[in-house]
Amino acid sequence: MEDLVSIITPTYNCGRFIAETIESVLKQTYSNWEMIIVDDCSTDNTNEIVNIYAKKDRRIKYHLLSVNSGAAVARTKAMELASGKYIAFLDSDDLWLEDKLNRQLSFMNKNNYAFTCTAYQKIDE
Repeated sequence: MEDLVSIITPTYNCGRFIAETIESVLKQTYSNWEMIIVDDCSTDNTNEIVNIYAKKDRRIKYHLLSVNSGAAVARTKAMELASGKYIAFLDSDDLWLEDKLNRQLSFMNKNNYAFTCTAYQKIDE
């Protein structure tokens, strides 16, 4: 069985972008992941959009902070909720290519690396 990857996604007022971010994760060729989205008290429609996806796919988990605390606190909370062997960071206004996780994990396993870093693609407003 493939190792679980916990995707850490802090968000704040990213209703314009979050659907595309989630879609880029749903398109991954590597399928054993959980996406933990921690919302830092958004005042836009972020939670409505995320909840639509979370209802359709149990791998998407949504947590709303009770107090606006900043991205670092949201990331830390998401890591506390994570259960994967690996952690991957994806901001709520960024995208992944569909083979990102598969290629990165293959590289890590082949070379016995515990930590790697890759580039990302931003959504163009």
